[in-house]
Amino acid sequence: MADVRLSGVTKKWGDAAAVDAISFSVPRGSFAALLGPSGCGKSTTLRLIAGLDDPTSGTIHIGARDVTREPPAKRDVSMVFQSYALFPHLSVAENILFGLKVRKVSVAEQKDRLARAADMLGLQALLQRKPSQLSGGQQQRAALGRAIVAEKPVCLMDEPLSNLDAQLRVEMRREIRELQQRLGITMIYVTHDQLEAMTMADQVVLMNAGHIEQDASPAELYETPATIFAARFIGTPPMNIIPMADFTTPPTWIAAAKPCAYAPEQLAVGVRPELVRLTDDGVPARITAIEYLGADSLVETSAGTSRIVARVPGKASRVVGDSVFLAWDHGATHWFDLSSGRRTT
Repeated sequence: MADVRLSGVTKKWGDAAAVDAISFSVPRGSFAALLGPSGCGKSTTLRLIAGLDDPTSGTIHIGARDVTREPPAKRDVSMVFQSYALFPHLSVAENILFGLKVRKVSVAEQKDRLARAADMLGLQALLQRKPSQLSGGQQQRAALGRAIVAEKPVCLMDEPLSNLDAQLRVEMRREIRELQQRLGITMIYVTHDQLEAMTMADQVVLMNAGHIEQDASPAELYETPATIFAARFIGTPPMNIIPMADFTTPPTWIAAAKPCAYAPEQLAVGVRPELVRLTDDGVPARITAIEYLGADSLVETSAGTSRIVARVPGKASRVVGDSVFLAWDHGATHWFDLSSGRRTT
């Protein structure tokens, strides 16, 4: 297996930087997700690792080798694309083996690798079908099979589940994660879906506008977001961010915890919706909307100029228009510098 390391990598198209001086490393045998909104640079980063694009500056290492200027064929990586990229006139077996035939791997070795991949992915009964005769999930498995038989130490995936329905995405998430752990390969997975990143990855590289906002484990991203962007991007619904100036008279549990080095107008308070309670004392607010989700309800409130959402168990007993008070524990408060957007504590 091999680790992957990027150091100061920049990719410019003209004067615009799609990726701007990013650095991160993925330990061998681990699963890393490149996460972020459309246009943030995550797919460009994957293409740079694969060798499909050349960086403007910086270096890329796979294992002990500097592959910055090496062609894709020499990087020892496999890749699964969003579109699956299956040849419509070839059978599943022929699609899976296509790369091995190009590299002139022996017929006996091809048969062995095909048998192992088909058994692993449950494709034995589908090997003679054409892609048009497969469901979306089966096509995805065929694309995965092609990556598996390559037996490369690094596998790159570019939003491979975006074309599947919600239930199938859940199943494929588990299958891909189990497959990565079983094979012990290093996997880098691009997605805009925070649920995919949080449930599958050991490491999440959260990107925004060509920069890395935070590189951390899913738990650290959720519990200790480094920026307002990270706090709002991770979590469903996202973290409430409330400028300190919105509190006419801050409750004691907020005022006592304020970082001393900052004036109130420089700060914003962050709190997760599931940690907000409807109480008899606290931040005064008015309910503006309620979404009943079955196990819980999202209660949207207006507090001054801020929108604060509380996630409460079951069906909310209040109605739209009710005046309420909101509270949360001292330890649930996050503090952010409004000018930089970065975490203060």
